Amino acid sequence: MKIGIGCGVNPEKVIWSAGKSASPDIEIICYVKEGMEFSVPKYVSINYSKCPERSLVDDLYSKKIDAAVRGSLPANDTLKYLKAVYGVQRLERIALLETSAGSKFFFAPVGVDEGWTVSEKVSFVEDGRRLARAFGLPEKAVILSGGRIGDIGRHEMVDRTICDAEEAAEISGAVHGEILIEDAVSDAGVIIAPDGISGNLIFRTLVFLGGGIGHGALIVNIKDLFVDSSRASASYEGILSMTVRIIEGKIR
Repeated sequence: MKIGIGCGVNPEKVIWSAGKSASPDIEIICYVKEGMEFSVPKYVSINYSKCPERSLVDDLYSKKIDAAVRGSLPANDTLKYLKAVYGVQRLERIALLETSAGSKFFFAPVGVDEGWTVSEKVSFVEDGRRLARAFGLPEKAVILSGGRIGDIGRHEMVDRTICDAEEAAEISGAVHGEILIEDAVSDAGVIIAPDGISGNLIFRTLVFLGGGIGHGALIVNIKDLFVDSSRASASYEGILSMTVRIIEGKIR
């Protein structure tokens, strides 16, 4: 199999991670801006171009690679071009997260413009269960809201999140976990935040402040396998490992 990964900031870190993940059966291609030179680990190759983010997406779309990982390429430019090439107005991402205590679960939404409607929450539950099953995680899905049932009437926005979570849970067979994320993480393989803003904040708090790990976010509303990642990642080995597992399990 061939996996492409973008090298923007700290390209050495990305290439080092690629070297740790590559094997005779897994070629990893690092997409790098022209004019830079690096020593290349075994089973790793370099694709030099004027615009690495475009080359990475183009090669994925044309099936030259089996999967693409954003790596350390800039998010705005890469994801904007990805949306244009695949003809979608927005991207829907499900992240594999791990707490500092070692609990893993699939989590969405992680983008501020994602997960605002009941139908989007239901879709995330369905995709999350499929991923959880493939990764050996519990298929139990919990949909969070902005408060407990007893908080209804305190604020109209809180009321709306509770009503939406109740409706989405009834449609999808998930559990409405209210605002109790600390309980949800104990036995759920899929957790859905109330909306994109709170989801993004939960993700950042867990990964950047709480000692947790983000293993990458799978984009689920395009036909090919693209895994989003953060430029702040300490390493890309876990993200590449998740990508390999998805390919081998033929989850897409």
